[in-house]
Amino acid sequence: MINQKQVLSLQQKLSPQQIQMIKLLELPTMQLEQRIKQEIEENIVLEEDDHTPEDEQPQQISVEEYLREDETPSYKSRINNYSKDDKPRQAPLAGGRSLQEYLVEQLGYRNLSEQDMRLAVYLVGSIEEDGYLRRSLEAIADDIAFTQGVDVSVEHLERLLSIIHELEPTGVGARNLQECLLLQLDQENLNTRSRRLARKIVECYFDEFVKKHYEKLMARLQVSEDEFREAIEEITRLSPKPGNLYSEGGADTTPYVTPDFILDYHEGHFDLTLNSGNLPEARINHRYIEMMRGMVDSDGRVKEKDREAIQFVKSKIDSAKWFISAIKQRHDTLMRTMQEILDYQQEYFKDGNKSKLRPMILKDIADRTGLDVSTISRVVNSKYVQTQFGIILLKSLFSEAMQTDSGEEVSSYEIKNILQQCIDEEDKRKPLTDETLMDILNSKGYRIARRTVAKYREMLSIPVARLRKQI
Repeated sequence: MINQKQVLSLQQKLSPQQIQMIKLLELPTMQLEQRIKQEIEENIVLEEDDHTPEDEQPQQISVEEYLREDETPSYKSRINNYSKDDKPRQAPLAGGRSLQEYLVEQLGYRNLSEQDMRLAVYLVGSIEEDGYLRRSLEAIADDIAFTQGVDVSVEHLERLLSIIHELEPTGVGARNLQECLLLQLDQENLNTRSRRLARKIVECYFDEFVKKHYEKLMARLQVSEDEFREAIEEITRLSPKPGNLYSEGGADTTPYVTPDFILDYHEGHFDLTLNSGNLPEARINHRYIEMMRGMVDSDGRVKEKDREAIQFVKSKIDSAKWFISAIKQRHDTLMRTMQEILDYQQEYFKDGNKSKLRPMILKDIADRTGLDVSTISRVVNSKYVQTQFGIILLKSLFSEAMQTDSGEEVSSYEIKNILQQCIDEEDKRKPLTDETLMDILNSKGYRIARRTVAKYREMLSIPVARLRKQI
């Protein structure tokens, strides 16, 4: 039985302007510059102003003073500056050759038939940036049959893949780490005992090697500790990701960080500024306001023939006013948040000593600024501050509070520093277990459980004791 009934519910929805404001707040400086330039390009009433007078407030310009009788429908004053024909555009990045292009170039020197060349190029196109071929040859053969109408066997693809394995960088096209290491070892002269032993370990005892069961391996191979250490050194100097060796046009290049804040400390005084030197200043082009004045008669009425045009320009001006106001609001929110972080962590910002970092969570700054926790999260995410001791990711300044036996609260950074120091100084033949690390911290007065030690160790990207073991 189908029934109809009325249900009263309360829902909270973000307006398009609120969503845009959130996105602007999240943008770091480099992306904000591109966003402003994009808005200036797409909104005809906006223009870039390199020298805006301090007393000029573009966002306070009111169109209503020129339109005493405004008959513009409310929905037409809210537009997003995009049409259905617009396509998303991305800024092209100049770079060198990719790994695939480098491999195809080398294939050109091989004596391959036209069809084999096409198949080999298809295989190369399936190789990922780190140099591995993770798709099965069966799946690639099916794709070739579907896209190119060529029925090719897995054995044929295997032969072509063996040719790719001979290309540079060594190990490219491997399907797993073991094959990658074997390819690199096979292209070296196995003229020393350590290299021959290294190849035997990778080929026959790879699982034991990965799990670092060194004593068991030495017993099975019947070699001395020195011989085994030399073999391990031969393996560890190989590249686990051969694609990363070719960095001419790779995508894994080191990103250039532009700080969002600049903090100077001199003679006991902090000077905090927002890094906006390269940001274009956007302002409303007054020619459009004068044009709208010309569309209004002496009685203050809009001429009938100009009604549609004046609605279009007014909607663009409304959008421009909102965008300029949103940029200013972003500036105020960022400075307000960073100032509170500075006040909270003054001792740390004086010399960069992480032991002076106070425990600080997002709610602490939210309470001090009066902003929402989600707003603080968006401000600190992907934002950097330039200090006299380096460029710091704001998110890294937040840490949990830990309590000592004396009841004093300390930052989790202090715990991590002690963990790092203990592991750096440990005997690598007998690495410290998480339980031993817990006992060390407890003896220093830090109340901490073993699972918390494991969590902090993982946050420091430190493997478990078994995997830290060395000969």
